[in-house]
Amino acid sequence: MNIDMIRASAARAEGHVRRTPLLNSHFLDEIAGRRVWVKPECLQHTGSFKFRGAWSALSALNPEARAKGVIAYSSGNHAQGVALASKMHGAPAVIIMPKDSPRLKIANTRAYGAEVVLYDRAGESREEIGAKLAEERGLTLIKPYDEPQVIAGQGTTGLEIAQQAAEAGIKSADVIVCCGGGGLTSGIALALEAEAPSLRARPAEPEGFDDATRSLLQGQIVGNDRP
Repeated sequence: MNIDMIRASAARAEGHVRRTPLLNSHFLDEIAGRRVWVKPECLQHTGSFKFRGAWSALSALNPEARAKGVIAYSSGNHAQGVALASKMHGAPAVIIMPKDSPRLKIANTRAYGAEVVLYDRAGESREEIGAKLAEERGLTLIKPYDEPQVIAGQGTTGLEIAQQAAEAGIKSADVIVCCGGGGLTSGIALALEAEAPSLRARPAEPEGFDDATRSLLQGQIVGNDRP
């Protein structure tokens, strides 16, 4: 995983992935007591930055593998991103989703043309189900975050932040990134390190689910006590 992969992903994204704006509000500045800029990835296709990674992964596949189809597991945002990116590439997609996923996200994933396989997250493993289906059908697995091409796609957000910050005259800043699996955080961090080192990525995690923080402190990957 490197900056060249992120730049290549950005080139493949031209005309397909939305370049979301960097917005500022004087009212928000007043509340925060400092200048605050927001990059609304809710304006991205499917309403999430996850489309970036999905497009990156699909567009990087060789045509033969893409024609056979892809498989992914997700509770919603990665699911919709892969489903739409697959539809735009004319590729079959199978998405494994928990039965308790929001109904709207399940419906949207199906509406994008994907086959949805539901599972019980309390007693079944999405990884095992995905591996089995991938082997049986010859599908390519696209992981939601720990996948180089997915990280490269999420990193295009960081390239845009660097460019837009320069245009706005922002010379240094803390870039607060929502951190779940870590794909967006690592992609943005790599992009900023190369393009705007004075902008520093700072992951934000929910209390009780700070596995990225604890993993960095311990020097090894650790999980959360509850899923």
